[in-house]
Amino acid sequence: MIEKDKGRLEVLARIEEFEKKGWFSKDVEEDPPTIPLTPDKVDYLNKKFKNKLATFFVNIGAKHFIKKLVTSGQLIIKDIRGIENYEAVKDLGVIITCNHFNPFDSFAIHYALFPYMYNGSGNVLYKVIREGNYTNFPGLYGFFFRHCNTLPLSSNFSTMKKFMESMKVLLKRGEKILVYAEQGMWWNYRKPRPLTAGAFKFAAESKVPVLPIFITMNDSDKIGADGFPMQEYTLHFLKPIYPDESKNTKENMEYLKDKNYEMWKEVYEKVYGIPLTYSCDN
Repeated sequence: MIEKDKGRLEVLARIEEFEKKGWFSKDVEEDPPTIPLTPDKVDYLNKKFKNKLATFFVNIGAKHFIKKLVTSGQLIIKDIRGIENYEAVKDLGVIITCNHFNPFDSFAIHYALFPYMYNGSGNVLYKVIREGNYTNFPGLYGFFFRHCNTLPLSSNFSTMKKFMESMKVLLKRGEKILVYAEQGMWWNYRKPRPLTAGAFKFAAESKVPVLPIFITMNDSDKIGADGFPMQEYTLHFLKPIYPDESKNTKENMEYLKDKNYEMWKEVYEKVYGIPLTYSCDN
């Protein structure tokens, strides 16, 4: 028997509290204060040679790292469904959305897309991340975070302007960008959370599709170091959602958000066999 990690129990208690209060986009992890990101500290488009070189080697290392997680059983992928929906938009710029419940959930998406990316074709998966994940980590871990095709948000206005301009360039040239529309990570939370409209601004402005991914979980027979059952993941690649040409940007943001949530809800109810409800509904 492994004693359940106290920190994880506290996070689960906060998740329960926040759901009751309807604080779905609020972060439940106790992260340290964020170091602000200034424009001179980030090269979103990898224009500098040293950053291109670093990214090339980091991506090679990341691919081996993720494959090792899977082969060692530290990341358990039970099934990948609907990959044909990715194939339908693989030649376009795409905003990919996914429920955010574990630091490794993006690794599962990487693994599913390895046949299409990181194979010499030049195709990679970009990830929008929080400011602190980019600025707070020192050493080798921080180096990997900064050079693994990450697109950090920022509290600095000038940096965010640079971020928005770079997003448009990347989508125009056909890149795939993972955005967590739920915002904060809720550890092992199985329900889809209400989405923020701002996450769909990129797709609405650049007129590119949104590809929703919803990951469902079930307990495996393995107990992790935290004392909880390790989760087996099933990745559901859903049909792409295209902006409506008859709508303006704001209307499309709401349309894409609502349609994405509706599709996630449908998968949740079908897989788990229960209606989606929240404690705050009462």
